[in-house]
Amino acid sequence: MHIKTFVAATVGLGLVTLSACGSSDAKSSSSSSDSKTVTLVSHDSWAASKSVLADFEKQSGYKVKVLTDGDAGQAVNKAILTKDNPQGDVFFGVDNTLLSRALDNGLFQSYEAKGLDQVGSAYQLDAGKHRVTPIDYGDICVNYDKKYFADHKLALPTSYDDLIKPAYKNLLVTENASTSSPGLGFLLGTAAQYGDDGWAGYWKKLKANGVKVVDGWEQAYNEEFSGSAGGKKAGADRPLVVSYASSPPAEVIYGDPKPSTAPTGVANGTCFRQIEFAGLLSNARNSAGGKALIDFLISKEFQEDMPLNMFVYPVVEGASVPAEFTKYGPAAKDPETMDPAKIAENRDQWVKSWTSLVLK
Repeated sequence: MHIKTFVAATVGLGLVTLSACGSSDAKSSSSSSDSKTVTLVSHDSWAASKSVLADFEKQSGYKVKVLTDGDAGQAVNKAILTKDNPQGDVFFGVDNTLLSRALDNGLFQSYEAKGLDQVGSAYQLDAGKHRVTPIDYGDICVNYDKKYFADHKLALPTSYDDLIKPAYKNLLVTENASTSSPGLGFLLGTAAQYGDDGWAGYWKKLKANGVKVVDGWEQAYNEEFSGSAGGKKAGADRPLVVSYASSPPAEVIYGDPKPSTAPTGVANGTCFRQIEFAGLLSNARNSAGGKALIDFLISKEFQEDMPLNMFVYPVVEGASVPAEFTKYGPAAKDPETMDPAKIAENRDQWVKSWTSLVLK
């Protein structure tokens, strides 16, 4: 996987969601071939080691088919539109910023996965109904280009407040909150930090300080951010970007040549916690296979395979992470968070207000 793919993985955070909409076991095998194939629908950043998926196929007797469909927001919306005749059995790709949309639309049926007792309670946002199973988490944070700040003898930013100071004018690029998962996460982080009455005023100051907005993470990170491998090649001139806490280790792991230390760092006071889920689709044709696959997604084998494939952190207690993560991209100690119910109540209006405030 090259740095571009890695970044896409970092950005997309994949999850699976489970929701209650009635069991569909009766439909589980419309043909003999259907009953032996389980189909996973996800966003473009889905990735897993072939050997690990082969282990699942050998253990379970099911063949895995994977369908990817755009970024997380696009994939969730398409899954909702096709829920009566879904493309697959399990959906992986909905996070806490979009969770209510999937649940309110009855996208998933209830299933309590085997091994769920090993998943931290902080990640179980639908614990009472088990419509979604937590799979991974990551932190959306501002990343900085170490060389730029050293060359300009400028202090590294550490907080949201720093980003609106004159010294950081025209340095930040972020993603559109209406089209990008990290863009939305960054907006929610500012809403959590400054409150219902303060976030808009903060964004007015950020706009006045020259923030640049692009459609998605790939463009922001690989074309506009001077600290990434892609950005260096593109002649990018923005040394601050909204990305992930796990982006610096990816720059090391996939660097060519491999650097001895991460060329980028994370402003730890700008992080928002993103949790991804997997779910059994309401009208899944192979619900038995879907349940087996969800169980596998929270197995230690899959959880320990995730970090270097999707650049996210495991939710299962005791699952190990690569040394590069611990050294270059530890999870934020005190990230901003927000109750999914509050996100559900405010998300659409906040995005609408943000759009008129920042893009017009």
